[in-house]
Amino acid sequence: MTRTGTTPANLRRALRREVPSTVGLLADEHDFTAMRRYRTFAFDDHTTYLRQIEALLRTLATQGGHTTVTLFDPEEYAAYCAETALDPDHPTSRSRFTAHLAATGARVTYTGQPLSTLLPELVGTAVRHATWEYATTVLATAGDCATCGKDIGRAAFERAARLLARLLEAAGPGIHHLVCSVPAAGDQLLAVLHADGTTSPTDVEDTAAAEFTAVLAAGIVLGAPGGLVLRTTSPGARDRLHGWRLTGGILTPLTEAEVFAAYCTDARTGEPLSPEPGVDHRAGFPLTPDPDDGWTTHH
Repeated sequence: MTRTGTTPANLRRALRREVPSTVGLLADEHDFTAMRRYRTFAFDDHTTYLRQIEALLRTLATQGGHTTVTLFDPEEYAAYCAETALDPDHPTSRSRFTAHLAATGARVTYTGQPLSTLLPELVGTAVRHATWEYATTVLATAGDCATCGKDIGRAAFERAARLLARLLEAAGPGIHHLVCSVPAAGDQLLAVLHADGTTSPTDVEDTAAAEFTAVLAAGIVLGAPGGLVLRTTSPGARDRLHGWRLTGGILTPLTEAEVFAAYCTDARTGEPLSPEPGVDHRAGFPLTPDPDDGWTTHH
């Protein structure tokens, strides 16, 4: 019996639906301008480019295939072409770089969302990907402890995981929003974690918990004066803000005044900000001692 719809054209369309597509996106005007130096780059203005990208994504979606979007970084592209001896002023080179990003870079699945939604999602994903790569590099290259011989990166990650578990356990019920900030390489490593206080700390979504733990662990390894903030939301109650200072691998509670100052001061100008309504600024609560609280004397 002959299958219906098995003409060469239909078969090609069927195969096309099974071929994944990746679109490399120039998210901002600065990156777009950098690509205009290439003669074969066809666009003159970023607005028209974004409009055409969105039309392309919609067309790919109608064909039934799986489409992902990744950030196209002109500096990374130039470096990639230099390393692989490709001509950067050629469409095929851009296509190969996009395929490389599909395998190694941060990407978001296109599900029909408008660019106004897709762009922030893509940028946020790229920032988390870069943060994860930097933090894990710090841990992987930390070496062994001269005193005890342990892998410092592994020990720091295990310590950070215990700190997170103890923090969530002590926080109790409610919806918790945690932010960890660690200075590194002239910038700030930031990690964010959402957790439901009605469940065990081990139930926190694996990827988000791993990213948060890696940043906290990188701060421990670097000995950087980082910070951690916890915001708890409970039905019928005011939000609560708590804060800790990360020094020497230990989370030291901030005072209520320090938490208030951190939240009510413009980080850029140093000017005071109005307190957020419906929020209580509270001191960080002490955590139960960790069996490895001798970290600073052994690593």
